[in-house]
Amino acid sequence: MSAAPALALRPVRHGELPELLDMLRRFYVEDRIPLDEPRVRRGLEQLLADAALGAVLFAEAEGERVGYLVLGWCFSIEQGGRHVLVDELYLEPAARGRGLGAALLAAACDWARGQGAEVARLEVNRHNPRAKALYLRHGFRDDDRDILSLAFAGDST
Repeated sequence: MSAAPALALRPVRHGELPELLDMLRRFYVEDRIPLDEPRVRRGLEQLLADAALGAVLFAEAEGERVGYLVLGWCFSIEQGGRHVLVDELYLEPAARGRGLGAALLAAACDWARGQGAEVARLEVNRHNPRAKALYLRHGFRDDDRDILSLAFAGDST
């Protein structure tokens, strides 16, 4: 197997939000994630406006945009305080199978470490065993917990 092409991350600029949303829509369809676009857009706009919340990054290989990362700061005493959530990690289908998924995950962890995180957490859908296997191969562990959500008034999810 040949080495993966070099992967570069760069911050998404506010004017690139339409391109990011196009990619995000493809990801949500593929991973069967219900999309509340106004809610997602609100979250992205907050993140793009305030770097203290995390980062939205495009992934590029050989000069081509191949995916994106959304990283957000969280706080948990169990996790030792401030830690990062790998909120979204997406690689375009045409870019898969070349080691770029592993490179993108490593880049996410490098970013988090570089920002002072001691722990990175992420969610993976049960119907995506390939992604889960990637995360487990790269040191993430299955905490054997379920994630529960409660939508507040006015939320559609």
